[in-house]
Amino acid sequence: MDATLQTDNNEQTALWNGRAGRAWVEAQEVIDQVLEPFEDLLVEAVRAGPGQQVLDVGCGTGSTTLAVARLLGATGHCIGVDISDPLIAAARARAEREDTPASFIRADAQIHAFEPASFDLIMSRFGVMFFDHPVLAFANLRRAARDDARLRFIVWRSAAENPFMTTAERAAAPLLPNMPARQPGAPGQFSFADRHRVAAILQESGWAGIDIRPIDVDCTLPEKELVGYFTRLGPVGLILQEVDERTRAQVIDTVRAAFDPYVHGTEVRFAAACWMVSARAPSA
Repeated sequence: MDATLQTDNNEQTALWNGRAGRAWVEAQEVIDQVLEPFEDLLVEAVRAGPGQQVLDVGCGTGSTTLAVARLLGATGHCIGVDISDPLIAAARARAEREDTPASFIRADAQIHAFEPASFDLIMSRFGVMFFDHPVLAFANLRRAARDDARLRFIVWRSAAENPFMTTAERAAAPLLPNMPARQPGAPGQFSFADRHRVAAILQESGWAGIDIRPIDVDCTLPEKELVGYFTRLGPVGLILQEVDERTRAQVIDTVRAAFDPYVHGTEVRFAAACWMVSARAPSA
């Protein structure tokens, strides 16, 4: 059953149910390839024991949800939740094509009424940085977790440690003066960059055994997909949908040249600086 309740986080709701959500669906194959190493790290956290119930928060088009569901097989179940209609629709379509027994809920994980004490593992691959009220969100997830359940998620460290991720907007800025700047601490890609803030959020929302460790992961994508990648996704991808063709061509040429240090023959390679965060739900 889909939930349609929302908090006041209307900007993120509108973004992921609009152009950003549609662009993510269009680019899902490339995104899955880039983020596959992180999916592997999360799948390793799943205990393939009988009756394991797993929740994937901010599941996107469902790649990680489906990978976990395949591992669990008939012994457990994995549910993906996301606020975006286009992403959930794509995830459900993938599950049907693959005949994988996963479920998907279109809902805001900050307030959705999950069944209390129902999950053994709650995980996320870059899906928890967009909460307008992160303490509210993680408290709600704590209520959905069984005692001693595990929480594991991966988030980006700072923009300064991830220059690949901001190459497009830095290169395009002189040509796109109206491009909105990232706001420190606001919901978005780097909102969990401060490990002390992340720890405080989890402590306040009722989680224990908190462990936050840096990971640096090598990522690749085909060079032939690079232009499609930066013209669809991120701040540059969004604003390029609104500019004239001359400006668009200028931006594409300029940004593509800025990515040259990352291009090695037919591959684009970069290191992703992230946090691997683990915690547990304390027993009552």
